[in-house]
Amino acid sequence: MALILGIESSCDETAAAVIDSNGTTLTERIVAQRIASQDDAHRPYGGVVPEIAARAHVEVLGPMVGAVLADAGLALDDMDAIAATAGPGLIGGVMVGLVTGKALAMAAGKPLIAVNHLEGHALSPRLADASLHYPYLLLLVSGGHCQILEVAGVGQYRRLATTIDDALGEAFDKTAKILGLGYPGGPAVERLAREGNAKAVSLPRPLVGSGEPHFSFAGLKSAVMRAKDAGIHLDADIAASFQQAALDCVVDRTRIALGAASEGMTALVVAGGVAANAALRGALEALAAQHGLPLVAPPPKLCTDNAAMIGWAGAERFALGYVDGLDVAARPRWPLDANAAPVRGAGVKG
Repeated sequence: MALILGIESSCDETAAAVIDSNGTTLTERIVAQRIASQDDAHRPYGGVVPEIAARAHVEVLGPMVGAVLADAGLALDDMDAIAATAGPGLIGGVMVGLVTGKALAMAAGKPLIAVNHLEGHALSPRLADASLHYPYLLLLVSGGHCQILEVAGVGQYRRLATTIDDALGEAFDKTAKILGLGYPGGPAVERLAREGNAKAVSLPRPLVGSGEPHFSFAGLKSAVMRAKDAGIHLDADIAASFQQAALDCVVDRTRIALGAASEGMTALVVAGGVAANAALRGALEALAAQHGLPLVAPPPKLCTDNAAMIGWAGAERFALGYVDGLDVAARPRWPLDANAAPVRGAGVKG
C-alpha cells in the first residue's frame, strides 16, 4: 500500500487529497480530498486573473493540507510520498503548490513527485476505473489544452493531434462571455444549449473534412460573436448551435485519430474539464462503439482540476520508482510528448 498526498494549484482551483493506491474502488482510493474554488474572485473579470489566483493559493493551501490529513485520520508522517503539480499552468499558482510540496517533503523526510498536470488528467480514468488497461487513446479537452494522445503507460505518450489555436474549453468560456453567461462558462453554455435549437444558427466546423486530426476553434469563436452581433438569434439557439458545431469538430477529429492510432487500443478515453459535458460524452460513446471500443470517462468531479488525480498520477509514478529532487523546477509549459512533430499555428499548446 502507498499513501500519497496530492497537491494541485495550476490554475484557479486549490486542492489537496490523500490517495491509497491499494484501493480497488474509487471510494477506497480517494481517502480524503478538498477543493477550494476561486469562482467568486474571478467572476467580475470574466476569467482567471493569474495574480489573484496565486494569492488565493497561498492563503488556502497550507490550512487545506492540514484539513485533508485530518479528514483522512492520518498524519504527514503516514504518507509515503508527496505529489505536487509542477506544470503546466499559471506559473505563480504552480510555484505555490510545488514549493508547498517541497517544504512538506523536506519536513517529513518523504520523497517528492513532481507531476505533470496533463498526466494527472491522462491517468485520472484509471483512478476511477480499475479495469482500464494500457494502451488507450485519450482525448484531453480542457480550458488550456485540446489533444489526442496514445497512452501506452506512465510517461509514455504519443501525440496524434493538438489545437493549432484555441482549446475547446477556451471556446466554451469565450462563447459564455459573448452571451453574457458569466464565469465559469462551460457549464453555463451547456445548460443554455439544452433550451435551444442546434440547427438555428449556421456556424463553421473548422478543419472538418481535412485529412489531419488537429483542432481549431478560433474561427468558431469569431462566428459566435458575429451571430450575437447580428441581433436576430436567441441566445439559447446560439449556445446550442455552438455546442453542436464544437462536438461535430471533436468527433470528426477523433475519428481520424482512431484511424491513425496504433493497434491494440483498449478504449477511447476522454478526460479534462470539458469531459464533464454530457453531450460530448454521448457523441463520443457512439463514435467509440463504431470502432468496437468502450468509452471511458472519469466522473464529472474528477474532470475538473483536482488533487486526487495528481495524487493518483504520483502513486503510479511512485510504484515505478520515479521520484524527483527538491531542485525540480516549476514549468509554465510541459508537453506530454516532447518529441511530437511541430504543428502550424502560433497558438499551438502542447
